[in-house]
Amino acid sequence: MRILVPFEAVDPKTRLGEVLDADERDDVARAMLRDVIDACLDAGHDPEVVATAPVEVADAPVTVDDRPLSAAVNARLGGTTPLGVVVADLALATAGAVDRLVDAAADADVAVAPGRAGGTNGLVIDHRDFRVDFHGVSYRDHVAAARAVGADVAVVDSMRLLTDVDEPTDLAEVLLHGEGEAAAWLGNRFELDTGEGRVGIDRVG
Repeated sequence: MRILVPFEAVDPKTRLGEVLDADERDDVARAMLRDVIDACLDAGHDPEVVATAPVEVADAPVTVDDRPLSAAVNARLGGTTPLGVVVADLALATAGAVDRLVDAAADADVAVAPGRAGGTNGLVIDHRDFRVDFHGVSYRDHVAAARAVGADVAVVDSMRLLTDVDEPTDLAEVLLHGEGEAAAWLGNRFELDTGEGRVGIDRVG
């Protein structure tokens, strides 16, 4: 299956700015992108990066599209074959998680993997009239949009697809559960803070 991987290539992950400088944010964003691409490839699918600016990526074609995310994805919908969308900051993504998303679409017109705080981290769309809208509480909106066009919906409950990396606290999840390049990158610079309360991160050295 063709799977779009939208990527913000200009000043990515600004909310990580309190723990990472601009170059580090760029590095970790690209590491997560490569992890998502690897997960899609390992699951036997065809990832295509849709980036807001040119970016060098091995093993996947890159299309530059500087439109807002929803417009860029919707421009590619409406075909006769299913299309997947997996966001680029899923540092915990694995082939098994991608397979769960794709398999869920076997019995539904739209499969959706929720993100935290009401977002949407993955979709498989097999309905000509369905369109995405990633603003606001997009998970709820996508379910409602699917039902509005008469599409059957399957919801994928997956920790690895739920956990997108936006805030500094999310980096602890990558160190705890990550298996790919982003986890290795972070592991060379941070360690877990297992003191009182929630697990956090500390700079190494």
